[in-house]
Amino acid sequence: MATIQKGDNKFYVGENENDPLAEITFKQKDENTIIADHTYVSDELRGQGMAGKLVEALIAYAREENVKIVPQCSYVQSKMEKTTEYHDLIAK
Repeated sequence: MATIQKGDNKFYVGENENDPLAEITFKQKDENTIIADHTYVSDELRGQGMAGKLVEALIAYAREENVKIVPQCSYVQSKMEKTTEYHDLIAK
């Protein structure tokens, strides 16, 4: 299984952060909030639950950093709304 790595304002899969096989990107809104703005999974990794694993990595990061998430990306929004354990991290 592909390893998720932490990059510059992203978590990604692949050898090159600038040309990843899959990624979830975020930006800092303020010191207490990040905005999850993009999720991408390449054709070769589709259907393996990779996008969900990227969200899990972002959730773990948000918990470690004690920040909330603005789910701007529709996939992240859907995943966070459907997963009760993530509700406390959705920025109001």
